[in-house]
Amino acid sequence: MTPVTDIRRRAIELIEQLSPEKLSTVVQLLEFLSESSQPAISNPQEIALLQVILRHLAPDKQKRLQELRDRCEWGELTDSEHEELIQYEDQLEQWRVERLQALMELAKLKNIDLLTLNRQFTSQSQLFHAV
Repeated sequence: MTPVTDIRRRAIELIEQLSPEKLSTVVQLLEFLSESSQPAISNPQEIALLQVILRHLAPDKQKRLQELRDRCEWGELTDSEHEELIQYEDQLEQWRVERLQALMELAKLKNIDLLTLNRQFTSQSQLFHAV
């Protein structure tokens, strides 16, 4: 096998072992890296920052959050569900802070302004759901 084939096979093996939440993030990262308008990213620090920037809830957790939000609007939450909703919202707020910090750091690494960098991710904003 060629080195490229070996790398692809290893990547597939690793992908098959990922949890749904991590798989979603990896797919977004791969989509980002495969965009022709984006320069290749080889810096591990940039990759780590992108993982923070692209992080979002797993689909099942996103669905649960939306259910809790909807029921909260109607005043139908139990005390434990209200606590669960608060935990989700606290987590998302923490991720927003970490995302902004990662965006600022990535902008410095790429030597571009934050607004320009943020615009690059705007087209993907639908992928972030609640984040």
